[in-house]
Amino acid sequence: MYILGISAYYHDSAACLVKDGEIIAAAQEERFTRKKHDFNFPFHAIQYCLKAGEISAKELNYVAFYDKPFIKFERLLESYLAYAPIGIKSFIKAMPIWLKQKLWTKELLKKDIGYEGEVIFPEHHESHAASAFFPSPYQEAAFLTIDGVGEWNTTTYGVGKDNTIEIIGNMDFPHSLGLLYSAFTYYTGFKVNSGEYKVMGLAPYGEPKYVDLIMNELIDLKEDGSFKMNMKYFNYCVGLTMTNRKFEKLFGGPARESESEVTQREMDLARSVQEVTEEIMLRMARHVHQQTGQKNLVLAGGCALNCVANGRILREGPFEKIWIQPAAGDAGGALGSALFAWYQFLDNKREADNVNDFQRASYLGPEFSDEKIAAFLNEIGASYEKLTRSEIPRMAAELINSEKVIGWFQGRMEFGPRALGSRSIIGDSRSKNMQSIMNLKIKFRESFRPFAPSVLVEHVSDFFAIDRESPYMLLVAPVLEEKRVNSQPENNQLFGIEKLKVPRSVIPAITHVDYSARIQTVDKKNNGLYYDMIKEFHNLTGCPVIINTSFNVRGEPIVCSPKEAYTCFMRTEMDYLIMGSYILAKQKQPALSSDIDWKKEFELD
Repeated sequence: MYILGISAYYHDSAACLVKDGEIIAAAQEERFTRKKHDFNFPFHAIQYCLKAGEISAKELNYVAFYDKPFIKFERLLESYLAYAPIGIKSFIKAMPIWLKQKLWTKELLKKDIGYEGEVIFPEHHESHAASAFFPSPYQEAAFLTIDGVGEWNTTTYGVGKDNTIEIIGNMDFPHSLGLLYSAFTYYTGFKVNSGEYKVMGLAPYGEPKYVDLIMNELIDLKEDGSFKMNMKYFNYCVGLTMTNRKFEKLFGGPARESESEVTQREMDLARSVQEVTEEIMLRMARHVHQQTGQKNLVLAGGCALNCVANGRILREGPFEKIWIQPAAGDAGGALGSALFAWYQFLDNKREADNVNDFQRASYLGPEFSDEKIAAFLNEIGASYEKLTRSEIPRMAAELINSEKVIGWFQGRMEFGPRALGSRSIIGDSRSKNMQSIMNLKIKFRESFRPFAPSVLVEHVSDFFAIDRESPYMLLVAPVLEEKRVNSQPENNQLFGIEKLKVPRSVIPAITHVDYSARIQTVDKKNNGLYYDMIKEFHNLTGCPVIINTSFNVRGEPIVCSPKEAYTCFMRTEMDYLIMGSYILAKQKQPALSSDIDWKKEFELD
């Protein structure tokens, strides 16, 4: 039986194909259209999933859409009526896409993909909960889903057991942790729904000077993690902005202009809202444990991408184990809705072993054979050498050891926002200069942004204060004291961006200014060639840790195809590209030719 799951129309549209309960394929639409966070109907992602399953739309048994559009429309109308006539501009702007597209989801699904069967519509947070529990390793677990807003819910919790999920508690719009965080994302000058991770990365440079102001003026927080927001400071219910003039007056000035200099004020705001977020999520987790009595917790929703808060829940919370959906945001709703249909709607049996998850390392996207890669390289006249399978890890390790930056393009593309060793840019974690080199010359992004480590799973506790796997880069943990350097009190008196100037550990390129790191553990079973490469680096240097950042530049989605990988490689200061069995040296490549139609879709998939 084939079930297609779809998320669309808000942000990060995606599709997922499930066959007899097994996740066959999943991908975000942005990877095909090259529009970051593309919210349009995921036509390309659907076509990829059908092709991966070797079926046509007519062979689908069910299609599942990740929320209920009519209930979401009801919330929109009720919100506008409650604030009328304020917000008429926002109302007029929102209506056309609802009346032309969003309300006709079922008809559009059938028309656009040629499907004539049944379409089911789980609620938004049911899809999130399903994406967290059903692929998890656990036969039974509590779940917690936190995001901006679904139909009405902004937070839900409950219990997943065997093949069902049951929501037993919730918070509703407009009171939302996701929207609170997005309000500060907007106010600090970053883009809502994509810049929240920048706020998280900026937080350690600041001081928590606004925490009391947030707690006293913006939210009324209860012991169980629930809260009410003081809506006189926010504009998102009916306006075109997240915050208003009262918010600006409260925090001493207007929102930062996008692309302007980031000041200590923004750093302090980021630190403050991050600490508030962590406190709320910890309280929520403790309440969920108290209410459910479960020993395992699974997380989804956009706030579950806050890996600093996740790390604190693991270390300080009451749960023995936690598992987080790698595509925790709306893209993961496509996967969740498909699995909801298979398990809960159709009542199929589910058996978990409490060790292995069903996410297939999140390697669920397109892959390209050596033959197809070579065909592309030959067509554009690229210079390359072919390596054997055993030569690739050793060659990559030697290049990393000589402080070269490598584009790494192997196997199936990752599903979710993190590069996990298929579409990655890799480098030497021991280099004092690598963070600034990668940020400014490779990624073209803000200098304060941290990089994540990939570490051999058997050595993770040798470098980090964590005693378990973190395969999806969704947990932050401290670097061990014995691996730190320059931790003297005088170095801790530095403020703001000055903190960047001090190397903080023996792996400085991935150690954030608060001595933390967002960890990806790498194992032989799931990560194959990527594991072998890091193992070779460890054998060569004694260090089992490398830098892993996503294969893209600022403002663009992670690369999907060889064409995008080669173009990104050539337009940055990467030194080498290892794509399939082929290695390309930058200095040997011809200039990007204007004779080649780079907008052309090379027939490789």
